[in-house]
Amino acid sequence: MSAEDDLLNENDDKEAKNSQSSENKGEGGGKKSVDDRNDGYENICAICRRTESAAGKMIKIHDGLCICSSCMQRSFDMMGSLNLTELLNGRTTPPVKNKGEGEEGNEENDDNGKNQNQPFPFSNFRIVIPHEMNRQQKIKPKKEKKRPDGENRPELKEMTLKDLPAPHKIKQKLDEHVVGQEHAKKVISVAVYNHYKRVLHEAENESETPVDNVTIEKSNMLMIGPTGSGKTYLLKTLANILNVPLAITDATSLTEAGYIGDDVESVLSKLLSNADNDVERAERGIVFIDEIDKIAKKKNAHQRDVSGESVQQGLLKLLEGAEIEVPVGATSKNAMVPMTTINTKNILFVCGGAFPDLEEIIKARLTKTSSIGFGADLKDKYDNDPDILSKVTVEDLREYGMIPEFLGRLPVVFSLRGLDVDMLKRILVEPQNAIIKQYQKLLEMDEVKLEFDDEALEEIAKLAMQKDTGARALRAILEQFMLDIMYEIPKDSMIGKVTITGDYIRGHGSPIISVRE
Repeated sequence: MSAEDDLLNENDDKEAKNSQSSENKGEGGGKKSVDDRNDGYENICAICRRTESAAGKMIKIHDGLCICSSCMQRSFDMMGSLNLTELLNGRTTPPVKNKGEGEEGNEENDDNGKNQNQPFPFSNFRIVIPHEMNRQQKIKPKKEKKRPDGENRPELKEMTLKDLPAPHKIKQKLDEHVVGQEHAKKVISVAVYNHYKRVLHEAENESETPVDNVTIEKSNMLMIGPTGSGKTYLLKTLANILNVPLAITDATSLTEAGYIGDDVESVLSKLLSNADNDVERAERGIVFIDEIDKIAKKKNAHQRDVSGESVQQGLLKLLEGAEIEVPVGATSKNAMVPMTTINTKNILFVCGGAFPDLEEIIKARLTKTSSIGFGADLKDKYDNDPDILSKVTVEDLREYGMIPEFLGRLPVVFSLRGLDVDMLKRILVEPQNAIIKQYQKLLEMDEVKLEFDDEALEEIAKLAMQKDTGARALRAILEQFMLDIMYEIPKDSMIGKVTITGDYIRGHGSPIISVRE
């Protein structure tokens, strides 16, 4: 007998012993339990479907599934021999090793390629999950993301040219929220309509070449008005009407680059944040820079003006239209903050300010040619003119401290009127979110009706005029007179109606309280 025959007999004996031991294990001599299984059933490999007695010890994975050590090892070998990208792209054929010199060819991967199209190991296997393991997962409802500015605005959607409202419709919506200021609302409606008509037309016809080569430039706005006249409220209402992102910032916090404070790019960071970090949506938004008069050039200043004229110069490139690198999620640039690029060509910038003492500059210009004699203008002719700000010119603003390059990028200049008693009375009751409507809704929760007579509204408006802070004074006055009422009403459940009278506002009486029927 040759050595080869001895080797074959020895292998046959080993196979017989292995088969006998596997039969003995199948009869109950093998391991039937790995950990705590006492139900009489064996674990089964999820890939090769062999029992634990035949495959050996199982490896438990997620949801009670088991995999034998052999299949797990082959899985690791497969992952090591395949590129992960090729595996994810669905490759099913194994990599073929080139035969080197002096190496014998593999019968499974010979030159004729008879097995080249065989599926890769485990490509036809799939994990079968038993019915009791296929549990239905509970899906939590998606929470609505809050806006960074805290406003409850609708979800920002892509606006088209057909969805853009006409100027008269924009003004009608503004009339529902803002009382008076007819000229200012008309100017804003036309300017915003022209701006977004240009932006949306260019976006929809981006692939087409313009025939006449006429490029429409944007028209930024400068809004001048006393405090409490509704500058900020106009822009907030406008952004809600158009459903576009809005960023409101104060120019008082801006400084020249390199100094402590916010850089001019911080206004774009707020706009990007309010647009849910969508650059395309932010590039169609509105930026309102309030308190713009606070960055006027200081007169007779002997030190560096880092928060005045320097900020005006820094804002020039934003107003004109340029690609600006903006930090995402922060207001300052540093190495740890990611950066993105925003093109300000289609962003509408609106600057607003109270410009105190600007009336004196306008009066001096208007009465500069006054003289003595018949037909001469008096020095005090414009002292009591409520519309003195409507006569403002670019020369007046330059004398106030605004540089000409900055004013040249704000071609639309308009003013808001100061509020009088009649306008304050209308502000109390007419707007959709009027202050008195807010108090009435609060008392409705206690099933109490609140009413104000005409004398009470008149007295509240007169008190607000004395404070000289515009519509902001109305809430402060109402908080003062409604304090005792809001404190006492929850005590007595019999109160059904409260009427505020003019005598109560003047301090000579008390509100009329009616018992619930």
